[in-house]
Amino acid sequence: MEHTKVKDLLKSTKTNIEVTAKGWVRTFRNNQFIALNDGSTINNIQCVVDFENTPEETLKRITTGAAISVKGDLVESKGAGQKFEIQVRTLEILGDSDAEKYPMQPKKHSLEFLRENAHLRVRTNAFGAINRVRSVLSFAVHRYFQERGFVYVNTPIITGSDAEGAGEMFRVTALPIDNPPRTEDGKIDFSEDFFGKETNLTVSGQLEGEVFAMALGQIYTFGPTFRAENSNTSRHLAEFWMIEPEVAFADLDDNMDLAEDFIQYVIKYALDNCEDDLKFLEQRLLDEEKSKPQAERSEMSLLQKLNFVLENNFKRVSYTEAIDILKNSKPNKNKKFQFTIDQWGADLQSEHERYLVEKHFKCPVILFDYPADIKSFYMRLNEDGKTVRAMDILFPGIGEIVGGSQREERYDVLIEKMKTVGIDQEELWWYLDTRRFGSAVHSGFGLGFERLVLFVTGMGNIRDVIPFPRTPGNAEF
Repeated sequence: MEHTKVKDLLKSTKTNIEVTAKGWVRTFRNNQFIALNDGSTINNIQCVVDFENTPEETLKRITTGAAISVKGDLVESKGAGQKFEIQVRTLEILGDSDAEKYPMQPKKHSLEFLRENAHLRVRTNAFGAINRVRSVLSFAVHRYFQERGFVYVNTPIITGSDAEGAGEMFRVTALPIDNPPRTEDGKIDFSEDFFGKETNLTVSGQLEGEVFAMALGQIYTFGPTFRAENSNTSRHLAEFWMIEPEVAFADLDDNMDLAEDFIQYVIKYALDNCEDDLKFLEQRLLDEEKSKPQAERSEMSLLQKLNFVLENNFKRVSYTEAIDILKNSKPNKNKKFQFTIDQWGADLQSEHERYLVEKHFKCPVILFDYPADIKSFYMRLNEDGKTVRAMDILFPGIGEIVGGSQREERYDVLIEKMKTVGIDQEELWWYLDTRRFGSAVHSGFGLGFERLVLFVTGMGNIRDVIPFPRTPGNAEF
C-alpha cells in the first residue's frame, strides 16, 4: 500500500485530503492522540484516533514502539506547535511492541544506556537526527568530488602493507588458530595462508590511492578502515570510515586549498539540508551544557561553531611558529597544559591544537611543515632536512580533523626514508614503481568521517556518530 512520508505531510500545501501514513508510535495520550514518526524527519505528526469507534483491543495495542498504519484526512491542527494532523478513519497495527519491555520509552536516557541498545537507539530523536545528518554528509562528500571531476576509487580492505607504519593492525588469516603451520624457526608460516603472505585489515587507502592518482589525475576513496589501537577514549574507534583524496601535480598549498574548500562545502551542505535536525541537536547540546561548570561550557553554540568554520578563512601557520606561540602562552608557562611544551619537536596534543584555534587565532588553523621524526615516511622532505610537507587542519572543540601532506615523489629520497624507519622495500615494490615510472609532485589528505560527523552534530563521543561502534571489548550487534 502506498503511503506518504511524515516529512512530506508536514510540508503539504493541501488540507482535507485523504492520506495514509506508516511509522512507529512515539507516544499515545488519552486513548486518542498518537505521535507518529517514520524516520523521515525529527518531527512527529499527530494522529487523532476516533476512540469511540475503534475496538478496545486495538487501542490496547497502540503502545510506544508499535508499528502502525493510519488512513484518514490531513487537516489543520487545532493544537499548538503543529500545523497539520491526521484525523484517523482506519488504523492497522503492523507490529506490536511490548510496552513494559520496550527500552526506548519516551524519557531521557543516558548515552551509555543507548550504546548498550544500539539496535534501537536510532528510534530516539537524537540518534535519528545524527544518522540523517551522517547520511547527508556522506552524500555531500561524493557530490563535492564528483562535481570537480574526481574519480571514486575503491581501495582494498585486505592489505599486505601498513600505510602508516604504526603496526596496530587487525590480522586476516584462514589458518587454524589452535595449530597453525610453522616454519623451521617456530614462526607462523604465512606462506600456507589463504593469500600466501601475512595480511591485515587496512588502516588507509592512501598508498593505493596514490597509484590511481598517478594515472587518473585526481581520485578519492571513501571507505572503512581499521585500527587495532587499544584505546578507549571518546575520539577513537577500531572501525571507522576515511575520506582520502589524492591529486597529481598538486603541492602542499594546493592540498591546503582543497581541504579547506572541501570541508567548508560539506558543512554548508549539511546546514542547508539538515535544518530541523541541527536545531534539535543544538538545543540538546545547550541543555547538556547547563549541567557543566561554567568554565567547561562551550563559548559557541553548535550552529555558531559550524558558521565559525564557514565564515573564517583558515589561518596557515608553520609548526615552528605554533611551537613558539605555545611555549610562550600563559597556560604553558603556568603549567595548565597537561602536556607542557618545552622544545621544538614535540607532538602536539588536542589541548594545544584547541588553544591555537579557540584562544590564540580564534579561527580554524592549518599547521604545516612538521618535524620529519613525528610524521610518516611518505611525506615530502623539505630542503632543511628536518621537516616535511605535512599539514593538519585544527577545529574548535575537536582539535585535528584533517591530516595530509605533499607526498615524497623522489625515488632516492623515499628509499632512504623507508630504510630509516625500517619499512621493507620488497613489500612496497609496487608503490616504489610509481616513483620510477613517471613520478610527479602529488598531494592528498585524510579525513576521518566520524570526526566530521562528531563536529557537525556536536556530540561528545565518537561512538555515538557511527551506527554500531567497534571499540576494545565491544563488537556487539
